[in-house]
Amino acid sequence: MIGRLRGIVVECREDAVLLDVGGVGYVVHCSTATLARIPPPGETLILYTDLLVREDLMQLSGFLHPAECDLYRALLTVQGVGVRAAQSIVGTLGVRKAIQAISLGDWNAITAAQYIGKRIAQRVVNELKEKSTTLIERAESYAGFMPDSGAVSGVDPGEAGVGDAAGPVLAPDHSGSVSQADCILALVNLGYSRSDATRAVVTAVGDADDLDTEQVIRVALRSLGGNAER
Repeated sequence: MIGRLRGIVVECREDAVLLDVGGVGYVVHCSTATLARIPPPGETLILYTDLLVREDLMQLSGFLHPAECDLYRALLTVQGVGVRAAQSIVGTLGVRKAIQAISLGDWNAITAAQYIGKRIAQRVVNELKEKSTTLIERAESYAGFMPDSGAVSGVDPGEAGVGDAAGPVLAPDHSGSVSQADCILALVNLGYSRSDATRAVVTAVGDADDLDTEQVIRVALRSLGGNAER
């Protein structure tokens, strides 16, 4: 498995970038949104990759942040979602909005991506809803930051400077300090189901302005009422 490439941009093609890694040229397929954020030829670029291997095909798909790659891999597990559709969902919605849509069962938001109709969008929500908490936890494990749509990137999230041109993966721009995973865990410890806790926290963070962790939990508790599993 080729999980990460660091090299020099040779050229951008219609649906891929040619990356020179130690003298070897890798063709890495990317969404339109990712290609728009690729630096010009001659610049260094880091891509997090997934290798698709079939009897007649070996194809690399690339992303600017590992959280995007994680979401892409999860989408590929959904029946009927192929490479182009998965790339389109990640590129069009981004990690935060895609996970929010999945958590809330908002299949209509998924149809904003190209190649995704109503039936496939509903399948994405239904098959990944139970995995949404895991996706949130993994996204937040990357220090909570990814490049925003206007940023030229290629910086490893562990390297200095990534926060300078980045926005939070999951929380809205005004509330990047809130860990949704911690809020969900707190509600689960109070007796709520993981799926109900996830929906309540995602809704609270998405609807409220500038809340800290304690406030998010309070808002989520109000929406849950007394439906804890005891």
